[in-house]
Amino acid sequence: MAWYDEAVFYHIYPLGLTGAPKQNDYGTPVHRLLTLVPWIDHIKRLGFTALYIGPLFQSVGHGYETTDYRTLDSRLGTNEDLASFVRSCHEAGIKVVFDGVFNHTGRDFFAFQDLRTNREGSPYRDWYCNVNFWGNNEYNDGFSYDNWGGYDLLAKLNQRNPAVRDYLCDVVRYWVNEFDVDGIRLDTADVLDFDFMRALRHTADSVKPDFWLMGEVIHGDYSRWANEHTLHSVTHYTLHKALYSGHNDHNYFEIAHTVTRSNGMMPPDVRLYNFVDNHDVERISTKLLNKAHYLPVHILLYTLPGIPSVYYGSEFGIEGRKERFSDDSLRPAIDLKSHADDYESNPCTKLIAALGALHATWRTDLVYGLYRELCLTTEQFAYARGRLIVAVNNAEHEATIEVRADATSYVGLLGGTQIDVEDGLLHIVLPPCGGEIYAPVCDEDERVEQLGDAELLEAFVPAEKPELDSESGVETSGSPAEDLPVEVPSIPLEQMTVEQLQAVILSKMAANGPVTDQMRRDVTNNIWPDSLLNWAKSFR
Repeated sequence: MAWYDEAVFYHIYPLGLTGAPKQNDYGTPVHRLLTLVPWIDHIKRLGFTALYIGPLFQSVGHGYETTDYRTLDSRLGTNEDLASFVRSCHEAGIKVVFDGVFNHTGRDFFAFQDLRTNREGSPYRDWYCNVNFWGNNEYNDGFSYDNWGGYDLLAKLNQRNPAVRDYLCDVVRYWVNEFDVDGIRLDTADVLDFDFMRALRHTADSVKPDFWLMGEVIHGDYSRWANEHTLHSVTHYTLHKALYSGHNDHNYFEIAHTVTRSNGMMPPDVRLYNFVDNHDVERISTKLLNKAHYLPVHILLYTLPGIPSVYYGSEFGIEGRKERFSDDSLRPAIDLKSHADDYESNPCTKLIAALGALHATWRTDLVYGLYRELCLTTEQFAYARGRLIVAVNNAEHEATIEVRADATSYVGLLGGTQIDVEDGLLHIVLPPCGGEIYAPVCDEDERVEQLGDAELLEAFVPAEKPELDSESGVETSGSPAEDLPVEVPSIPLEQMTVEQLQAVILSKMAANGPVTDQMRRDVTNNIWPDSLLNWAKSFR
């Protein structure tokens, strides 16, 4: 099978992670991309084998209004920087996938600039869809054109034009030759022309062995896009939705139904791209009404059929709420050094590391193993993946389930508990908001490597919520957060000082559960007003 079938992805939005300016002045390149080199060791340490990074190329602002497909965005550095970064990833055994924004360009793209200048006489007038020189647009160019999402900033390319198709396929060849990229995630693939995607697939098959094409598709019959003729995979947005709402609503039927439907929809050799958050949606720690559900959600992410992916920062459990006019809180700058202790002290980070190691050790079962549903209620869910048995509990109380099992004894790979099978049944006790992955112990001499510890699972067991002041929402007793640095004033968040914003965040954390020393350090070490403001707003 191909490398991507067995991959575990890490996803980086580079303009955000590096703290690049929101607008591009096309000035002297600033080598921000190279500041991400230390993240390569972090990615490998947590068990990720592939990196999806983008958008990368010269653009106006957020990266999806491309100006030049062949030049690294000057806010990130130079082409030499990108080639060096990919080379470093490869040396660490990490495949690299770029964002391919081929549905539309920005208005600074050379073809659109020629269209503005030469109008009817432009050789690029047919590079864009439905150009009408009797119309107009919000920029008062004196002509109209199709765009993406209602934004005239994003001019839709005519992918049925052979010149456009050839140009974009040449871009893919250039990326392989210049940067040795291993695949492309296609932005807005659900509105790309199917003949164009077939041409891309032909190009992908010719440029590099196992070159991967993955498309952004929100809903529909995913097999229309992911099959032997077009793309290798697409984003599994229906599972993304089911994973958080299935916990918030205490409804595992939604998740199980989604898996069964997707398995029946897709060709057997196609694996969908699974995720719980990304650069366009709220952080999973923000979505979950009960933060302890972080554990079962990620157990499901790593063990259900598909290719798992984690968005940068979510391994630390950071928050991020989608705003009406800005995605900045979803795409923050993060100082990796400030999380140096998380490998040992942050249960979210420890869980992701354990799941990464588990996926590597039990790759055959988790990638190629048969999925079989074993137990399903609204609050408990168990299934087999090959030889493994996965069980999760979304209830705020302990639960016991029984499932059919083939071996005589099983051991929990995350917590280490060993359970004997009685009368063909495995009796599993699940803690509140808990979960475990069980591997068979075939005989007394065979040892199964334990990839976590009991403390890891216990860290996610929800504690009783502290008593809160009815007006301020600040904890009044029994929490490490009770000694807030300053009082929280009754003023808009935008008018608060850094210290006051920190106090708000700590009080909101306390309302959701225990505040650890590491969580307190994360807050007090953050001294950037914009970041704190977005963080404070992310709480419900």
